[in-house]
Amino acid sequence: MASDCEPALNQAESRNPTLERYLGALREAKNDSEQFAALLLVTKAVKAGDIDAKTRRRIFDAVGFTFPNRLLTTKEAPDGCPDHVLRALGVALLACFCSDPELAAHPQVLNKIPILSTFLTARGDPDDAARRSMIDDTYQCLTAVAGTPRGPRHLIAGGTVSALCQAYLGHGYGFDQALALLVGLLAAAETQCWKEAEPDLLAVLRGLSEDFQKAEDASKFELCQLLPIFLPPTTVPSECLRDLQAGLARILGSKLSSWQRNPALKLAARLAHACGSDWIPVGNSGSKFLALLVNLACVEVRLALEETGTEVKEDVVTACYALMELGIQECTRCEQSLLKEPQKVQLVSIMKEAIGAVIHYLLQVGPEKQKEPFVFASVRILGAWLAEETSSLRKEVCQLLPFLVRYAKTLYEEAEEANDLSQQVATLAISPTTPGPTWPGDALRLLLPGWCHLTVEDGPREILIKEGAPSLLCKYFLQQWELTSPGHDTSVLPDSVEIGLQTCCHIFLNLVVTAPGLIKRDACFTSLMNTLMTSLPSLVQQHGRLLLAANVATLGLLMARLLSTSPALQGTPASRGFFAAAILFLSQSHVARATPGSDQAVLVLSPDYEGIWADLQELWFLGMQAFTGCVPLLPWLAPAALRSRWPQELLQLLASVSPNSVKPEMVAAYQGVLVELARANRLCREAMRLQAGEETASHYRMAALEQCLSEP
Repeated sequence: MASDCEPALNQAESRNPTLERYLGALREAKNDSEQFAALLLVTKAVKAGDIDAKTRRRIFDAVGFTFPNRLLTTKEAPDGCPDHVLRALGVALLACFCSDPELAAHPQVLNKIPILSTFLTARGDPDDAARRSMIDDTYQCLTAVAGTPRGPRHLIAGGTVSALCQAYLGHGYGFDQALALLVGLLAAAETQCWKEAEPDLLAVLRGLSEDFQKAEDASKFELCQLLPIFLPPTTVPSECLRDLQAGLARILGSKLSSWQRNPALKLAARLAHACGSDWIPVGNSGSKFLALLVNLACVEVRLALEETGTEVKEDVVTACYALMELGIQECTRCEQSLLKEPQKVQLVSIMKEAIGAVIHYLLQVGPEKQKEPFVFASVRILGAWLAEETSSLRKEVCQLLPFLVRYAKTLYEEAEEANDLSQQVATLAISPTTPGPTWPGDALRLLLPGWCHLTVEDGPREILIKEGAPSLLCKYFLQQWELTSPGHDTSVLPDSVEIGLQTCCHIFLNLVVTAPGLIKRDACFTSLMNTLMTSLPSLVQQHGRLLLAANVATLGLLMARLLSTSPALQGTPASRGFFAAAILFLSQSHVARATPGSDQAVLVLSPDYEGIWADLQELWFLGMQAFTGCVPLLPWLAPAALRSRWPQELLQLLASVSPNSVKPEMVAAYQGVLVELARANRLCREAMRLQAGEETASHYRMAALEQCLSEP
């Protein structure tokens, strides 16, 4: 063994005989003074980066942690020796040790993080070479710890983030190193950094934003790349938004090369993700700036996607997609839009051309690329466009529909990968180091609003049916419905889940009306009907979910008309429970309210319905019509309605209010239900007569009901 080691030892000595001599002196030191002197010689002979791992280990074996620990914490220095010299020596030794990743993660290094962090903000002579060397070594230690698997967590817990922020804001020696380390920590653990040091990080953001607004040199382009990393996960301070918008307006309003413009577009996209359009000032300057942003984004998208054979800068184009989406939102906003009508018309035309380029790109995507984040991002922006506009580019959209169905099906069947793709898209849209806000985690949800519009049109609907979209939508609805079923905490579900379910219902409603044969023959709709029937009774009882209940009730009633011969609808417990819940939804929409100074009450919306009636009323009227159509098809339904006392209570409600307070369309809806119930069942007619039905019908000029009740 000795013979094997001697050549290596001799080789090390030949490389640095002075170091070997000093290490020998260190090993033979008999007291602190001799050890201190030997350590000074060792650190003078080498720098941490000038030695190999084996030599570094030999220094550690000779020194250990005990003496550096004492140097870092001692409060009594030898006469004529400044305190910071001892600490500088201790930090230099730690920096040497931390060059070894194993030692950088050692508990004896990790427990020094709070002490090392204080050195970053300690006051002293800025020109003192020893102090500067200590600061450099401190950053070397902290950077080495940050590079270990659990290092960022230890640094954050040790107060390093706040210390780095203060060091940067102080602009003392090494402040640029503080900023670089902050960037690394935010990239590794953004949420934890903001949780532990939000006030300090916001102070850095304010400083960077102010510098960005004032910058007249090339530093403004560097700040464009840096600033997205420091945007908080919560609200961005208004003064920062003003500075960022002003800086971006000055940059993007100038003639730029792509390397200058692209970081600015990515910063603008990050702000659009975080703040929507709130960061853009109201008024003429703001509208011009927004129009410029969307214009530049559309030009960039067309240049990237229309030219074949050129490499697409996917991160830049994805950022442009975010700006286009902002443009779509503002162009479709009716109130308080930043844009004037002529600007909207112009931008819609420009965005139409860019969307055409997106469609052109997607038509060329083969199966091998379907799981790439950029494809997902391209489908997202197309979905945002189709949600608002399907009349233009109709031929191109129809040509792309088969791909979209296959793509959505692929990602639906691999839902976990689809969610990972959404995270990759968020990262792609902003920078290679900083993820942004979460994008919806499946492609189908992105396409639902557009498909809702397209299922109204004959041509696109036929393509969707041919490609199997209805079956896919049924499976998707049932899967998403599971997330809202009992046993799941619906309070933690994103709003997009419930919105997606409602949009699916709208698509199915379109198919019920325009393609009833499909509902009757496709088995997936039988499964859907069963789910609707079993789910509605509990759904109507849940507070805050009335709009979803309205969608489910109305869809179920319309489907029940088409599937009335199904065994599941022949008075089974599930069917009875469903219709009882549907009656509950339809019957509780209006109440009588007394009016001061009048003997008669008026008919008003009940409190739960009032706030959402604008979204609810079409479903309610359609539901009343569908229920009316179900009565003659399901013989058991009229007796069930009678047992629920709905017809009696409805007549009682009408009799208690002024006929002038009931709108004609309400009178027609109520009469339709009452007439069908009266025609279908003798006991219903008798119950209505006992409730003064004929008199009420006369007051409301319900001729059909009055005639029906006058018959035996």
